[in-house]
Amino acid sequence: MGSPDYAAALDLVADVGPAEIAVLLLGVAAPLAGREIGLYLADFQGVVLQPLPLGPVHAHRLEDEDVASSMAGRVFRTGEPLVAQRDGAARVWVPLVERGERTGVVVLTVPEATDAVVADCVRLGRFAGLLVRSFARSTDLMHLRRRRRSMTLPAGMQWDLLPPLTVRCAQALACGRLEPAYEIAGDAFDYVINERYLHAAVLDGMGHGVESTLMTTLAVGAYRHARRSGEPLDQTYTGVDHAVTQHYHGEAFVTGAFARVELASGVLEWVNAGHPAPLLLRDHRVIKELRCEPSLPLGLGGTCRGVGREALEPGDCVLVFTDGVIEGRSHDGAEFGVERLVDAWQRRAASEDQPDEVLRRLVDDVTSFSAGKLRDDASLVLLSWNGAAGTRALSAG
Repeated sequence: MGSPDYAAALDLVADVGPAEIAVLLLGVAAPLAGREIGLYLADFQGVVLQPLPLGPVHAHRLEDEDVASSMAGRVFRTGEPLVAQRDGAARVWVPLVERGERTGVVVLTVPEATDAVVADCVRLGRFAGLLVRSFARSTDLMHLRRRRRSMTLPAGMQWDLLPPLTVRCAQALACGRLEPAYEIAGDAFDYVINERYLHAAVLDGMGHGVESTLMTTLAVGAYRHARRSGEPLDQTYTGVDHAVTQHYHGEAFVTGAFARVELASGVLEWVNAGHPAPLLLRDHRVIKELRCEPSLPLGLGGTCRGVGREALEPGDCVLVFTDGVIEGRSHDGAEFGVERLVDAWQRRAASEDQPDEVLRRLVDDVTSFSAGKLRDDASLVLLSWNGAAGTRALSAG
């Protein structure tokens, strides 16, 4: 049994349509005698895995898989492959990874699931992720398969504005979540990893509906412009504030938080303009709120009043969130609050799951407390710094 043939697939990929991804992957897996391939993408809330339509390459229709209880869901949650013996063959489930982001699951039937074959299937899942990510900008198919139900216009606009739900490198990781995923309007986040820094922002436009989304879109665009111009955080605040003020003349505002982590040293800098104080988690415990002199919300003609600084230790995580996260209420009127958020995050972090999975489960806690009916949009961004250990691991690899 040979190894998958990626060279032949790369020669064909430019001429493959989005509906033919499975055909291409079966060609790659031919040396493994692979058959009955299936591709699933997680919906926008991360609760259901929905199959991509594969046409004639699969003998029967694939059904949705629940993230919380199915074998496919376990692979998605843990990022680890699973094998099930079936009819004298092996059904191998592996995560579909779009670079650093787990967005789904790939399943493949092979004659025998040796360690080498399973390792090749894992690589096939990563290759499938690269294909899905490359197609995402040229087809609606991936977006539609991630919709579990109808989505409002503001929510659709907001999701098109967002980065991947996880970005990572050897030294650091950023991941984010929005709720309610199908009705969001006004909340947004953004992050990138550039040469020296992990940059991040969380923004919340005043009001609701399309107007709020348009306001936040302007703020995100201004933030990206300042970031790409190499502006420090205080000047980034000034640039975004000027853009919103100039357009809305001080009659509307956007709350926000900007942060950046120096990849080499782990020094975190942040500016807060109307959001709750971020939380710092170390060794599975929240050790402090990260406070700095608060600035006015963006769009009111203010100046940056303070830039906070904190030296992170390897493994530290920082949670940035909007007030909608802590203002959710239970059926008896109790507010979720910061203390419940701290308790839930510490409990989830103790599981040793990856930070993006910890964040996904934390969002479940927030929404479950309010029976899925949040009073306001809720956004969370988690930043994690690995330190020199991440660089050493990359060099060793």
